[in-house]
Amino acid sequence: MNSRRKIALVTGSGRGIGRAIAMELALRGYGVVVNYARSEAPARELCEQIGILGVPSMSIHADVSDHNSVKKMFSAARDELGSVDILVNNAGITRDNLLMRMKDEEWSSVLASNLSSAFYCSKEAIRPMMKEKWGRIINISSVVALTGNPGQANYVASKAGIIGLTKTLAREYGSKGITVNAVAPGFIDTDMTRILGDSARDAMLRQIPLERAGLPIDVAKLVAFLASEEAGYISGQVIAVDGGMTTC
Repeated sequence: MNSRRKIALVTGSGRGIGRAIAMELALRGYGVVVNYARSEAPARELCEQIGILGVPSMSIHADVSDHNSVKKMFSAARDELGSVDILVNNAGITRDNLLMRMKDEEWSSVLASNLSSAFYCSKEAIRPMMKEKWGRIINISSVVALTGNPGQANYVASKAGIIGLTKTLAREYGSKGITVNAVAPGFIDTDMTRILGDSARDAMLRQIPLERAGLPIDVAKLVAFLASEEAGYISGQVIAVDGGMTTC
């Protein structure tokens, strides 16, 4: 690959884990494309913070569950910052319900936002990566993809699909210098988990050997490593960031 600054695109990076990932990559000198669906003000604020570091960035509104929207996002990113070298498929939603009560829309919207989005974004990112003979795709899955979780058939299926997509793309494009890995966060302290009641939080914490919730930065540090040159011989892997939860 040539010596130009590497560019990272992080989907769903206006807040939460995605925001932490975008900032950590910026701290390491990568140009960053901040994608958001609803969090416009936080996304713009994040770009301002990145700008203070002297690192280029841009925020782009795009519905990553729509392929045409994804195409426009990659085109805009390429025009302003250059081709995407590092893709972090982080965007995701939940629509929890028990299977017998789950509406078709709750199923399809979660699969579209969590899984189809990773397919669309990877498809747009792959060709320039192949041309450069270097690339990193890091997909954010979840420990529930490994364990299952009642009331989340749609979410679990989407995150398990991410793992299958990861392993397949790693096999398809490894010879082109592209690594593809998945990160599976456990119980991370974000807006999504803070809405849980105290009893639910306590039940989750009892399952964690480290006896605490993870932080977004815990996930971000691993993503940044997988994006680096040092992780060049790691591909097709699923790495949990869960405080030991999945060892129980």
